[in-house]
Amino acid sequence: MKKKLFSAPIIFAALIFAAKSADAQQAVPYTVKDKTVKVYLTAKNTDQRITQTETLHFVDKPQPGETEVSVFVDPSKKFQTMLGIGAALTDAAAETFYKLPKDKQKEFMTAYFDKEKGIGYTLARTHIQSCDFSSESYSYVKDGDVALKTFDVSHDEKYRIPFIKEAIAAAGGKLNMFVTPWSPPGWMKSNNDVLHGGKLLAKYDQSWANFYVKFIKTYEKLGMPIWGLSVQNEPMATQSWESCLYTAEDERDFIKNFLGPTLVKSGLGNKKLFVWDHNRDLIYQRASTILEDPQAAKYIWGVGFHWYETWTGAGMNFESTRRVAEAFPDKHLLFTEGCVEKFDFNRLNDWALGERYGTSMINDFNAGTVGWTDWNILLDENGGPNHVGNYCFAPVHADTRNGSLIYTNSYYYMGHFSKFIHPGAKRIISNASRDKLLTTAYINPDGKLAVVIMNKTDDNIDYYLWIKGKAAKTTSPAHSIATLVVE
Repeated sequence: MKKKLFSAPIIFAALIFAAKSADAQQAVPYTVKDKTVKVYLTAKNTDQRITQTETLHFVDKPQPGETEVSVFVDPSKKFQTMLGIGAALTDAAAETFYKLPKDKQKEFMTAYFDKEKGIGYTLARTHIQSCDFSSESYSYVKDGDVALKTFDVSHDEKYRIPFIKEAIAAAGGKLNMFVTPWSPPGWMKSNNDVLHGGKLLAKYDQSWANFYVKFIKTYEKLGMPIWGLSVQNEPMATQSWESCLYTAEDERDFIKNFLGPTLVKSGLGNKKLFVWDHNRDLIYQRASTILEDPQAAKYIWGVGFHWYETWTGAGMNFESTRRVAEAFPDKHLLFTEGCVEKFDFNRLNDWALGERYGTSMINDFNAGTVGWTDWNILLDENGGPNHVGNYCFAPVHADTRNGSLIYTNSYYYMGHFSKFIHPGAKRIISNASRDKLLTTAYINPDGKLAVVIMNKTDDNIDYYLWIKGKAAKTTSPAHSIATLVVE
């Protein structure tokens, strides 16, 4: 019996109808008709902290004048998808957290992870073995255990694991977390020391690759899903704390010959593997050396970076990340660490802290970055604990002497992004007509626009939010950041 087939004219007509339907859906232009703009503001010398200050309405404005300051937003031009925004859940943060009273612990988790009452973090990082922001150096295996039979994370069960689990719960049960080693065990290294740089000895390449797998599977078995991993924290830095050196060729070959195949063979090939995890200044050299090798590149999801290129006396090098995005559009950029160094308790109210975050986040997102991860989510009144004394700032500090929490303006600056730009949002065009205003914008999965506008100057600046011939006028106060939600 012959099967009845559709005739060619019917199929052709169906295809034309489907194509027209798709074109019609794509052709619907974005309009601000019947939409309003809610303005959320954080400003210096005020008590406004992500405070809704006004609701704006659009009026016709086909052609802005040259003397009028405008922020032009175009929702029809879409770019990278937002992965998430968050911070590192370190030993130091966990130890500090459990020194707080129970009510302050609850306040802290709500402030960071609650999507309504807090700023809605959705991304996290943690370390494999100890890092500088641990109270001491430690390893998960005994010396000389190449087979990793003694692998044990019981050290982390006192503070860090329960802390991470509380964070996951506070985030609603899901928190994309990636993991990073600061150093292999000292006996695997050329300097026989977990500190002070040194290199992974070739004879331990496979054992060290197996170590990542052990860690990920152990943490997941304990109820902490791992989304991704990087190869090495800051592989060009010889530090007084846990560190290990890799050239670009070293990292490429370790991925190609050991780490990549080991992840796949162990059933972890779905984990997002990224390289570099160091400063912007050398990011193109590192990325190009590794990603131009197809046997290494096939295992790699993206390139991670930090903001500490400023240690040389230079500024933040946003053009370097932009070049990577242009050259390797199939890979992802992820900001994996940043903090303000040289902690000083007397600077906790310094407005420059938040402005550094805002400047970096706007420029990083506009360069193509898909996610942004702060360093320690919490530190104590000394900027630690830290076992080598390089104390730093965090957006929130706990004063363990009196059990209080201190919110720096960095917390609010980050919140202007994380609270309003959700995972799955698409970056869209947002361009200020004056360089005194910094801006980026996203369209969220629910269709709402979130436009972030930052003013680092000493002047109040009047401007128009302009979208497709319609505009709403408002003011950017001196030293402020605002998120304008169009809905």
